[in-house]
Amino acid sequence: MNDFFEKVILQLEQKLPFAMYCKPNSDTVIGMFQQNDVLSEIIDFTEKGFVFAPFDGNEKYIILEENSVIEYFIIDKKEFSEIEMKFVTPDKIVKEDFEALVNKGIEEIQNDVFQKVVLSRKESIDIFDFDLVSTFEKLVQLYPATFVYCFFHPKVGLWMGATPEQLIKVKGAFFETMALAGTQKSIGNEEVVWQNKEKQEQQFVTDFIVSELRKVSKSIQISNPYSLKAGSIWHIKTDISGALNSVRNLKEVIALLHPTPAVCGLPKAESKKFILDNEPYDRRFYTGFLGEMNSSSSKDENSSDLFVNLRCMEIETNLVNSITKVNLFMGCGITKDSIPEKEWEESLNKSMTMKRGL
Repeated sequence: MNDFFEKVILQLEQKLPFAMYCKPNSDTVIGMFQQNDVLSEIIDFTEKGFVFAPFDGNEKYIILEENSVIEYFIIDKKEFSEIEMKFVTPDKIVKEDFEALVNKGIEEIQNDVFQKVVLSRKESIDIFDFDLVSTFEKLVQLYPATFVYCFFHPKVGLWMGATPEQLIKVKGAFFETMALAGTQKSIGNEEVVWQNKEKQEQQFVTDFIVSELRKVSKSIQISNPYSLKAGSIWHIKTDISGALNSVRNLKEVIALLHPTPAVCGLPKAESKKFILDNEPYDRRFYTGFLGEMNSSSSKDENSSDLFVNLRCMEIETNLVNSITKVNLFMGCGITKDSIPEKEWEESLNKSMTMKRGL
Protein backbone atom coordinates (compact mmCIF):
# COMPACT_ATOMS: atom_id res chain seq x y z
CA MET A 1 0.00 0.00 0.00
CA ASN A 2 1.35 3.45 -0.90
CA ASP A 3 1.94 6.29 1.57
CA PHE A 4 -1.22 8.16 0.58
CA PHE A 5 -3.59 5.29 1.38
CA GLU A 6 -1.58 4.36 4.47
CA LYS A 7 -2.34 7.86 5.73
CA VAL A 8 -6.05 7.29 5.02
CA ILE A 9 -6.05 4.11 7.11
CA LEU A 10 -4.06 5.81 9.90
CA GLN A 11 -6.59 8.69 10.04
CA LEU A 12 -9.40 6.16 10.32
CA GLU A 13 -7.64 4.21 13.07
CA GLN A 14 -6.89 7.41 14.99
CA LYS A 15 -10.48 8.59 14.49
CA LEU A 16 -9.32 11.75 12.72
CA PRO A 17 -11.51 13.32 9.98
CA PHE A 18 -10.53 13.15 6.32
CA ALA A 19 -11.91 13.43 2.81
CA MET A 20 -10.37 11.87 -0.28
CA TYR A 21 -11.85 12.37 -3.72
CA CYS A 22 -11.25 12.06 -7.43
CA LYS A 23 -12.98 14.48 -9.78
CA PRO A 24 -14.73 13.33 -12.99
CA ASN A 25 -12.34 12.21 -15.74
CA SER A 26 -9.29 12.83 -13.55
CA ASP A 27 -6.53 10.53 -12.32
CA THR A 28 -5.63 12.71 -9.32
CA VAL A 29 -6.90 11.71 -5.89
CA ILE A 30 -6.95 14.60 -3.42
CA GLY A 31 -6.73 13.96 0.30
CA MET A 32 -7.66 16.45 3.01
CA PHE A 33 -6.46 15.14 6.38
CA GLN A 34 -7.72 17.07 9.39
CA GLN A 35 -5.23 17.30 12.26
CA ASN A 36 -7.82 17.29 15.08
CA ASP A 37 -11.29 15.82 15.65
CA VAL A 38 -13.16 19.13 15.86
CA LEU A 39 -16.53 19.07 14.07
CA SER A 40 -16.79 22.32 12.10
CA GLU A 41 -20.00 23.69 10.58
CA ILE A 42 -20.50 26.19 7.79
CA ILE A 43 -21.46 29.62 9.08
CA ASP A 44 -21.56 31.97 6.08
CA PHE A 45 -20.27 29.92 3.11
CA THR A 46 -16.98 31.81 2.96
CA GLU A 47 -15.16 28.87 4.59
CA LYS A 48 -12.56 26.91 2.62
CA GLY A 49 -12.51 23.14 2.63
CA PHE A 50 -14.52 19.99 1.89
CA VAL A 51 -18.23 20.35 2.66
CA PHE A 52 -20.52 17.44 3.56
CA ALA A 53 -24.17 18.45 3.93
CA PRO A 54 -27.38 16.42 4.46
CA PHE A 55 -30.59 16.23 2.44
CA ASP A 56 -32.64 18.24 4.92
CA GLY A 57 -30.17 21.13 4.73
CA ASN A 58 -29.76 21.64 8.46
CA GLU A 59 -26.19 20.97 9.64
CA LYS A 60 -23.55 21.58 6.97
CA TYR A 61 -20.23 20.12 8.03
CA ILE A 62 -16.83 21.04 6.62
CA ILE A 63 -13.27 19.79 6.86
CA LEU A 64 -11.45 23.11 6.93
CA GLU A 65 -8.32 23.61 4.86
CA GLU A 66 -6.72 25.60 7.66
CA ASN A 67 -6.93 22.59 10.01
CA SER A 68 -5.78 20.03 7.44
CA VAL A 69 -2.86 18.65 5.49
CA ILE A 70 -3.64 18.34 1.77
CA GLU A 71 -1.94 15.62 -0.28
CA TYR A 72 -2.26 14.34 -3.86
CA PHE A 73 -1.92 10.91 -5.41
CA ILE A 74 -1.99 9.90 -9.09
CA ILE A 75 -4.04 6.74 -9.38
CA ASP A 76 -3.15 4.12 -11.96
CA LYS A 77 -6.34 3.46 -13.92
CA LYS A 78 -5.40 -0.07 -14.93
CA GLU A 79 -7.72 -2.77 -16.17
CA PHE A 80 -9.02 -5.18 -13.57
CA SER A 81 -11.31 -8.18 -13.59
CA GLU A 82 -14.58 -8.00 -11.72
CA ILE A 83 -15.50 -10.81 -9.35
CA GLU A 84 -19.15 -11.75 -9.70
CA MET A 85 -20.72 -11.21 -6.29
CA LYS A 86 -23.97 -12.76 -5.19
CA PHE A 87 -26.24 -10.47 -3.20
CA VAL A 88 -29.50 -11.49 -1.59
CA THR A 89 -32.49 -9.85 -3.30
CA PRO A 90 -34.64 -7.85 -0.86
CA ASP A 91 -37.62 -9.86 0.32
CA LYS A 92 -41.24 -9.55 -0.75
CA ILE A 93 -42.17 -7.32 2.21
CA VAL A 94 -39.49 -4.75 1.28
CA LYS A 95 -40.77 -4.74 -2.31
CA GLU A 96 -44.41 -4.35 -1.23
CA ASP A 97 -43.58 -1.54 1.20
CA PHE A 98 -41.67 0.41 -1.46
CA GLU A 99 -44.41 -0.05 -4.05
CA ALA A 100 -46.99 1.12 -1.48
CA LEU A 101 -44.89 4.25 -0.89
CA VAL A 102 -44.75 4.89 -4.65
CA ASN A 103 -48.51 4.41 -4.91
CA LYS A 104 -49.03 6.95 -2.15
CA GLY A 105 -46.81 9.42 -4.01
CA ILE A 106 -48.78 8.90 -7.24
CA GLU A 107 -52.03 9.55 -5.36
CA GLU A 108 -50.68 12.87 -4.08
CA ILE A 109 -49.66 13.82 -7.63
CA GLN A 110 -53.19 13.00 -8.82
CA ASN A 111 -54.49 15.20 -5.99
CA ASP A 112 -52.29 18.07 -7.28
CA VAL A 113 -50.16 18.22 -4.12
CA PHE A 114 -47.01 18.15 -6.30
CA GLN A 115 -46.00 17.27 -9.87
CA LYS A 116 -43.09 15.02 -9.01
CA VAL A 117 -41.56 13.41 -5.93
CA VAL A 118 -38.37 11.37 -5.58
CA LEU A 119 -38.88 8.40 -3.26
CA SER A 120 -36.08 6.21 -1.97
CA ARG A 121 -35.26 3.19 0.09
CA LYS A 122 -32.31 1.95 2.13
CA GLU A 123 -30.81 -1.52 1.76
CA SER A 124 -28.29 -2.90 4.27
CA ILE A 125 -25.83 -5.66 3.47
CA ASP A 126 -23.06 -7.30 5.50
CA ILE A 127 -19.57 -7.47 4.00
CA PHE A 128 -16.87 -9.77 5.36
CA ASP A 129 -13.41 -8.16 5.64
CA PHE A 130 -14.46 -4.88 4.01
CA ASP A 131 -11.47 -3.11 2.39
CA LEU A 132 -11.93 0.67 2.31
CA VAL A 133 -9.01 1.44 0.00
CA SER A 134 -9.70 -1.24 -2.60
CA THR A 135 -13.40 -0.29 -2.67
CA PHE A 136 -12.50 3.35 -3.30
CA GLU A 137 -9.99 2.39 -6.02
CA LYS A 138 -12.54 0.13 -7.66
CA LEU A 139 -15.16 2.89 -7.77
CA VAL A 140 -12.62 5.20 -9.46
CA GLN A 141 -11.89 2.46 -12.04
CA LEU A 142 -15.55 1.55 -12.60
CA TYR A 143 -16.97 5.06 -12.82
CA PRO A 144 -14.29 7.41 -14.23
CA ALA A 145 -16.82 10.09 -15.26
CA THR A 146 -18.20 10.50 -11.72
CA PHE A 147 -17.09 12.29 -8.55
CA VAL A 148 -15.72 9.50 -6.37
CA TYR A 149 -15.24 10.31 -2.70
CA CYS A 150 -14.72 8.94 0.79
CA PHE A 151 -15.62 11.11 3.80
CA PHE A 152 -14.99 10.32 7.45
CA HIS A 153 -15.61 12.17 10.69
CA PRO A 154 -15.93 10.26 13.98
CA LYS A 155 -18.91 12.44 14.95
CA VAL A 156 -20.65 12.08 11.56
CA GLY A 157 -19.76 8.69 10.08
CA LEU A 158 -17.99 7.04 7.14
CA TRP A 159 -19.44 7.53 3.65
CA MET A 160 -18.30 6.67 0.15
CA GLY A 161 -19.81 7.16 -3.30
CA ALA A 162 -19.51 7.76 -7.01
CA THR A 163 -21.98 10.45 -8.01
CA PRO A 164 -22.68 11.53 -11.61
CA GLU A 165 -24.54 14.72 -10.69
CA GLN A 166 -23.00 18.17 -10.29
CA LEU A 167 -24.91 20.53 -7.99
CA ILE A 168 -22.96 23.57 -9.15
CA LYS A 169 -19.46 24.63 -10.14
CA VAL A 170 -18.62 28.29 -9.57
CA LYS A 171 -15.51 30.19 -10.64
CA GLY A 172 -15.77 33.87 -9.95
CA ALA A 173 -19.09 34.93 -11.50
CA PHE A 174 -19.26 31.99 -13.93
CA PHE A 175 -21.27 28.88 -13.04
CA GLU A 176 -21.93 25.44 -14.49
CA THR A 177 -24.57 22.96 -13.44
CA MET A 178 -26.77 20.24 -14.94
CA ALA A 179 -30.24 18.77 -14.99
CA LEU A 180 -29.99 15.00 -14.63
CA ALA A 181 -33.02 12.73 -14.46
CA GLY A 182 -34.65 9.78 -16.17
CA THR A 183 -33.21 6.31 -15.72
CA GLN A 184 -32.92 3.12 -17.70
CA LYS A 185 -30.60 0.14 -17.49
CA SER A 186 -28.01 -0.30 -20.21
CA ILE A 187 -28.62 -3.38 -22.34
CA GLY A 188 -25.65 -2.84 -24.63
CA ASN A 189 -27.38 -0.77 -27.29
CA GLU A 190 -25.75 2.51 -28.27
CA GLU A 191 -29.07 4.15 -29.20
CA VAL A 192 -31.18 4.95 -26.14
CA VAL A 193 -34.92 5.46 -26.53
CA TRP A 194 -36.68 7.48 -23.82
CA GLN A 195 -40.36 7.26 -22.94
CA ASN A 196 -42.51 10.31 -22.19
CA LYS A 197 -42.38 9.62 -18.44
CA GLU A 198 -38.57 9.99 -18.36
CA LYS A 199 -38.59 13.00 -20.73
CA GLN A 200 -41.18 14.76 -18.58
CA GLU A 201 -39.27 13.96 -15.39
CA GLN A 202 -36.08 15.45 -16.82
CA GLN A 203 -37.89 18.54 -18.11
CA PHE A 204 -39.23 19.22 -14.60
CA VAL A 205 -35.65 19.31 -13.32
CA THR A 206 -34.39 21.54 -16.15
CA ASP A 207 -37.26 24.02 -15.82
CA PHE A 208 -36.79 24.29 -12.04
CA ILE A 209 -33.03 24.86 -12.17
CA VAL A 210 -33.28 27.46 -14.95
CA SER A 211 -36.15 29.25 -13.20
CA GLU A 212 -34.22 29.45 -9.91
CA LEU A 213 -30.97 30.57 -11.53
CA ARG A 214 -32.75 33.37 -13.42
CA LYS A 215 -33.14 35.01 -9.99
CA VAL A 216 -29.36 35.48 -9.85
CA SER A 217 -28.36 35.48 -13.53
CA LYS A 218 -29.46 37.27 -16.72
CA SER A 219 -27.19 35.14 -18.88
CA ILE A 220 -27.99 31.41 -19.00
CA GLN A 221 -27.07 28.88 -21.69
CA ILE A 222 -29.03 25.62 -21.92
CA SER A 223 -27.95 22.66 -24.02
CA ASN A 224 -30.28 20.22 -25.72
CA PRO A 225 -30.93 17.14 -23.56
CA TYR A 226 -28.74 14.12 -24.31
CA SER A 227 -28.15 10.63 -22.94
CA LEU A 228 -25.41 10.11 -20.36
CA LYS A 229 -24.16 6.72 -19.17
CA ALA A 230 -23.10 6.33 -15.53
CA GLY A 231 -21.87 2.79 -15.03
CA SER A 232 -24.66 0.48 -16.23
CA ILE A 233 -27.33 3.21 -15.96
CA TRP A 234 -28.43 5.75 -18.59
CA HIS A 235 -29.76 9.20 -17.66
CA ILE A 236 -30.96 12.26 -19.59
CA LYS A 237 -28.70 15.25 -19.07
CA THR A 238 -28.96 18.95 -19.90
CA ASP A 239 -25.96 21.25 -19.39
CA ILE A 240 -26.74 24.66 -17.89
CA SER A 241 -24.21 27.47 -17.53
CA GLY A 242 -23.97 31.24 -17.32
CA ALA A 243 -22.77 34.24 -15.37
CA LEU A 244 -24.09 35.46 -12.03
CA ASN A 245 -25.31 39.06 -11.85
CA SER A 246 -22.56 39.62 -9.29
CA VAL A 247 -20.17 37.43 -7.35
CA ARG A 248 -22.94 36.50 -4.96
CA ASN A 249 -22.69 34.61 -1.75
CA LEU A 250 -22.53 30.90 -2.48
CA LYS A 251 -25.14 30.41 0.23
CA GLU A 252 -27.82 32.08 -1.90
CA VAL A 253 -27.15 29.97 -4.99
CA ILE A 254 -27.13 26.69 -3.05
CA ALA A 255 -30.34 27.64 -1.24
CA LEU A 256 -32.02 28.17 -4.61
CA LEU A 257 -30.92 24.78 -6.00
CA HIS A 258 -30.73 22.31 -3.13
CA PRO A 259 -32.48 19.96 -3.06
CA THR A 260 -33.20 19.84 -6.81
CA PRO A 261 -36.24 18.07 -8.30
CA ALA A 262 -33.83 15.28 -9.31
CA VAL A 263 -33.55 14.21 -5.67
CA CYS A 264 -36.61 15.81 -4.05
CA GLY A 265 -39.47 16.82 -6.33
CA LEU A 266 -41.50 19.75 -7.54
CA PRO A 267 -42.67 21.99 -5.96
CA LYS A 268 -39.75 21.65 -3.56
CA ALA A 269 -41.48 22.38 -0.25
CA GLU A 270 -44.45 20.05 -0.76
CA SER A 271 -42.42 17.14 -2.12
CA LYS A 272 -39.77 17.50 0.59
CA LYS A 273 -42.45 17.43 3.30
CA PHE A 274 -43.93 14.25 1.80
CA ILE A 275 -40.50 12.59 1.77
CA LEU A 276 -39.73 13.51 5.38
CA ASP A 277 -43.20 12.41 6.52
CA ASN A 278 -43.42 9.14 4.58
CA GLU A 279 -40.04 7.58 3.84
CA PRO A 280 -39.46 4.93 6.55
CA TYR A 281 -35.87 5.99 7.27
CA ASP A 282 -33.68 9.09 7.62
CA ARG A 283 -31.76 9.87 4.42
CA ARG A 284 -29.09 11.76 6.36
CA PHE A 285 -26.43 12.60 3.76
CA TYR A 286 -27.92 10.64 0.85
CA THR A 287 -29.11 13.28 -1.68
CA GLY A 288 -27.26 15.97 0.27
CA PHE A 289 -24.33 17.78 -1.32
CA LEU A 290 -20.56 17.63 -0.97
CA GLY A 291 -17.27 18.73 -2.48
CA GLU A 292 -14.76 21.57 -2.63
CA MET A 293 -15.89 24.93 -1.30
CA ASN A 294 -13.89 28.12 -1.98
CA SER A 295 -10.91 25.95 -2.80
CA SER A 296 -7.49 27.56 -2.59
CA SER A 297 -6.22 25.08 -5.19
CA SER A 298 -7.60 27.56 -7.72
CA LYS A 299 -6.25 31.08 -8.24
CA ASP A 300 -9.84 32.30 -7.90
CA GLU A 301 -10.87 32.23 -4.26
CA ASN A 302 -14.53 31.87 -5.28
CA SER A 303 -13.92 28.48 -6.89
CA SER A 304 -16.32 25.81 -5.63
CA ASP A 305 -17.02 22.36 -7.10
CA LEU A 306 -20.09 20.76 -5.50
CA PHE A 307 -21.92 17.51 -6.25
CA VAL A 308 -25.17 15.81 -5.22
CA ASN A 309 -24.58 12.78 -3.00
CA LEU A 310 -26.07 10.03 -5.17
CA ARG A 311 -24.86 6.42 -5.66
CA CYS A 312 -23.40 6.33 -2.19
CA MET A 313 -22.97 4.06 0.80
CA GLU A 314 -22.80 4.57 4.54
CA ILE A 315 -20.22 2.25 6.11
CA GLU A 316 -20.75 1.10 9.70
CA THR A 317 -17.42 -0.22 10.98
CA ASN A 318 -16.30 -1.86 14.24
CA LEU A 319 -18.79 -4.69 14.05
CA VAL A 320 -17.94 -8.14 15.42
CA ASN A 321 -16.55 -11.07 13.42
CA SER A 322 -14.93 -8.82 10.77
CA ILE A 323 -18.40 -8.02 9.40
CA THR A 324 -19.03 -4.49 8.15
CA LYS A 325 -22.58 -3.25 7.64
CA VAL A 326 -22.98 -1.21 4.46
CA ASN A 327 -26.11 0.87 3.87
CA LEU A 328 -27.03 1.56 0.24
CA PHE A 329 -29.56 4.12 -0.97
CA MET A 330 -31.69 4.12 -4.14
CA GLY A 331 -34.18 6.75 -5.28
CA CYS A 332 -36.72 6.93 -8.11
CA GLY A 333 -38.44 9.94 -9.65
CA ILE A 334 -42.20 9.52 -9.39
CA THR A 335 -44.60 11.26 -11.79
CA LYS A 336 -48.25 10.69 -12.71
CA ASP A 337 -47.14 8.07 -15.27
CA SER A 338 -45.07 6.01 -12.83
CA ILE A 339 -45.73 2.29 -12.41
CA PRO A 340 -44.78 1.06 -8.91
CA GLU A 341 -43.35 -2.29 -10.05
CA LYS A 342 -41.12 -0.58 -12.65
CA GLU A 343 -39.89 1.86 -10.00
CA TRP A 344 -38.98 -1.11 -7.80
CA GLU A 345 -37.00 -2.64 -10.68
CA GLU A 346 -35.25 0.70 -11.23
CA SER A 347 -34.22 0.76 -7.56
CA LEU A 348 -32.73 -2.74 -7.94
CA ASN A 349 -30.73 -1.61 -10.98
CA LYS A 350 -29.44 1.44 -9.12
CA SER A 351 -28.36 -0.68 -6.16
CA MET A 352 -25.89 -2.48 -8.44
CA THR A 353 -23.84 0.70 -8.91
CA MET A 354 -22.43 0.44 -5.39
CA LYS A 355 -22.63 -3.36 -5.19
CA ARG A 356 -20.25 -3.62 -8.14
CA GLY A 357 -17.72 -1.71 -6.04
CA LEU A 358 -17.98 -4.09 -3.09
